Amino acid sequence: MGSVSATAAQAATKDQTVNEALDRILKGVAPLPPRDVPLLEALGAVLAGDVAAPRDVPPFRNSAMDGYAVRGEDVATAPAKLRVVGELAAGTPPSRAVARGEAIRIMTGAPMPDGADTVVRVEDTDNGTDSVTIKVVTATGTSVRHAGEDLRTGETVLERGTVLRAAEIGVLATMGMARVKIVGRPRVAVLSTGDEVVELDAELRPGQIRDANRYSIASAVRAAGCEPIVGGIVRDTADDLRGALRSAMATADAIVTSGGVSVGDHDHVKPVVSEMGEIEFWAIAIRPGRPLAFGTLIDAAAGRSDRRVPIFGLPGNPVSSLLTFELFVRPALLKMSGRTKILRPRARAMLTQAIEKPKHLRFFARGIYDADTGAVRTTGPQGSGILRSMALANCLIDLPEGPDRFAAGESVEVILTELPEDRGALTIA
Repeated sequence: MGSVSATAAQAATKDQTVNEALDRILKGVAPLPPRDVPLLEALGAVLAGDVAAPRDVPPFRNSAMDGYAVRGEDVATAPAKLRVVGELAAGTPPSRAVARGEAIRIMTGAPMPDGADTVVRVEDTDNGTDSVTIKVVTATGTSVRHAGEDLRTGETVLERGTVLRAAEIGVLATMGMARVKIVGRPRVAVLSTGDEVVELDAELRPGQIRDANRYSIASAVRAAGCEPIVGGIVRDTADDLRGALRSAMATADAIVTSGGVSVGDHDHVKPVVSEMGEIEFWAIAIRPGRPLAFGTLIDAAAGRSDRRVPIFGLPGNPVSSLLTFELFVRPALLKMSGRTKILRPRARAMLTQAIEKPKHLRFFARGIYDADTGAVRTTGPQGSGILRSMALANCLIDLPEGPDRFAAGESVEVILTELPEDRGALTIA
């Protein structure tokens, strides 16, 4: 198993376009099966099914203010003096009703007593104990929360596909749901390849570089709401890559590698993936990031030929790796997470400088977009090894195939990479 077919490493005869590649990737992945998790572990996940309210929320009429529970007819004019016949704290059921000319001192959240239909806030009274003077006319129904005004029994409150934010977690808590069924969060194995790549604390020798890709890609995986499984550095042999992929398949729902996807003698990702499963494509008409592999590994070692693990082979250059993750891997992971909105928002912007690009490639310049002025400029030098160009950027300037130069003042489209996804993928234009 130490060698691979030479034909497996041949160059692609036709590059995929960016849109073709994304379309094929999205067709090649599916949402993960549902999982039942504790409510506090569901933040950021996607709801696997509709949730209906099992009961009214709130379940009883209650006060929205600290004040006095009264009959509205008694406070239709002011001042009005009423007899105080009790006090109600939150969590305490009323022991009596409110009759004409009476008031019960009440705290926020306490159940409304029978007979009372209005709460006068304490600031609008003299705060009396035996009797109270109402200083301000108060409309009937003021500061009363009604049973079911938030949620009604049987009402569908949250729909399948909802991304669970803090507010949705709170809504589920009000319904007493200690556990919730979500679409599984993808566990993503992240591997770097290359004999030149070393650990962060290693002493650099001539020709070696520190491994930034595992850290940037693992962080991008986590930012997408998925769980990174950070592997080691895979050396430039087919056997090492096979072993690393087999190990990753045991626990991962998807695998992301960086490096080894070109056609050199030590570029093993494409042939090894072809051997262990299927490779879909591996060259895209894009800069930066032309060499990119996508395929599936078949979990035959576990005797489960039905288990297929998608694998993304990203370029080794740090900018190319992170940029192709943003364009291709992140949308796929979001789809696997059950998201329906998987594409970043876009905007039109005016270039403040000229940009030259290869005519036959779609070019993604790293940019700084000013939403107030609608202007965009590059982050500076755009080499595929200049990772700082990504760190400075808040957008990608999407320059299509065809033109080889965009002049200052031209209108261009930018991808707003700092904002959450707001678009689906029903149509890939």
